[in-house]
Amino acid sequence: MANGRRISSGASKNAAGTGKQARRSSQRPIGAGGRLRADPDGGIDGGDFAAFTGIRSLLNPLWCYHGFIVAVLVLCCFGVIMVFSSSSVTLVSAGKSPWNRAIKQGLYCVIGLGLAFVASRMRPKFFEKFSPVIMLAALGLQALTLTPLGTGGEETGNNGWIVLGPIQLQPAEMTKLALCLWLPFALQRASKRFSREGVRAYMMPGLIFALSLGLILLGKDLGTGMIVVFIGVVAFMVAGFPFKWMAVFTGVLAAGVIGLAITSPNRMNRILAAYKPCTDLEGVCWQSMHAKYALAEGGLLGVGLGNSREKWNYLPEAHTDFIYAIIGEETGFVGALTVLLLFVVIGWSLICVALQIRERYVAMSLICIAVWIVGQALVNIGVVIGIFPVLGVPMPFVSSGGSSMIMCLGAAGAAVGMMRCQPQIKAERVAL
Repeated sequence: MANGRRISSGASKNAAGTGKQARRSSQRPIGAGGRLRADPDGGIDGGDFAAFTGIRSLLNPLWCYHGFIVAVLVLCCFGVIMVFSSSSVTLVSAGKSPWNRAIKQGLYCVIGLGLAFVASRMRPKFFEKFSPVIMLAALGLQALTLTPLGTGGEETGNNGWIVLGPIQLQPAEMTKLALCLWLPFALQRASKRFSREGVRAYMMPGLIFALSLGLILLGKDLGTGMIVVFIGVVAFMVAGFPFKWMAVFTGVLAAGVIGLAITSPNRMNRILAAYKPCTDLEGVCWQSMHAKYALAEGGLLGVGLGNSREKWNYLPEAHTDFIYAIIGEETGFVGALTVLLLFVVIGWSLICVALQIRERYVAMSLICIAVWIVGQALVNIGVVIGIFPVLGVPMPFVSSGGSSMIMCLGAAGAAVGMMRCQPQIKAERVAL
């Protein structure tokens, strides 16, 4: 009996030990070959990527996650190099250091990367909770452009800047980020009330969106207004806004943009210069014409970094809105295509991960950020190659400018934090 009790006691200890090991194992589901495997019950899904072979590897969430980060970092580093190359001659001719803008752009990158790091550590619930505060702050700053603090009218053709002591800001960049974070939150709540209230449930998101767009357009910044329209239309569409009202909503926005273009002689001249044979070669056609000269000069492989001819004060805004022309001239078709493909990687990565995430707010926010960054890049490229009239829209992560760089990197950091909600990405971080 004594031996029996000892054996029984030992067996119970072994059973307890086995139970502890089983519980530890259950906390990290293991697939074949020791790989983490997807959990069908919605826990921490793992990384059994047997389905992602061949062409389907492009849908691999981990590839998209790391590809997005690499693409953003490469564009930022390349942007600093191109800002130096495209602005050095202009600065020297003005009696300044050729490193002036490159150093500032590098500083903006550091600040933006710091913001991106902080944003990437925040949970999606944080953005969802504080998105109304961010939206109100953006509206307040945008409204200041219509006060004596607003500046930039004579130099840039719009009044989209404010000066706060030594700091000069473009609030519209913050407005884009705020809309990408707040519209999904507001539209998600509105869609839940739609069955009870009908289309009136969408009244508040629609009014706030219209207010933000109106403040930008009152500052005569039609290019930024078009990007905001892209973000809003896609957000309402993804949220399930009724189709018939969506058509009315889109029609009103289109009519407003056309009306603003027709009532401005300056805008009409730029539109006609883009779509008709231009005769004013030393006036409205000068910028777009020299952008095409730069691209033609670049050929396949370019004239080499630093060897651009058009940056010798021939091409205005060569370091900002028309930096893509200098990229095409100095690095050729290969370099210009590489930059375009990096933006394709960014858009593909965000949308692929968004389609694999269960949280609706996160998915909608990632799609809005993709529309903002990729849409703005495509508009910028379209202006340079002559598809669109000159709109004054910078290239994200590449063009010179602190407000654009910092807000775009902040959006990238928020996107990284949200992408980590994807089960397999989350599982990889747990495994590490």
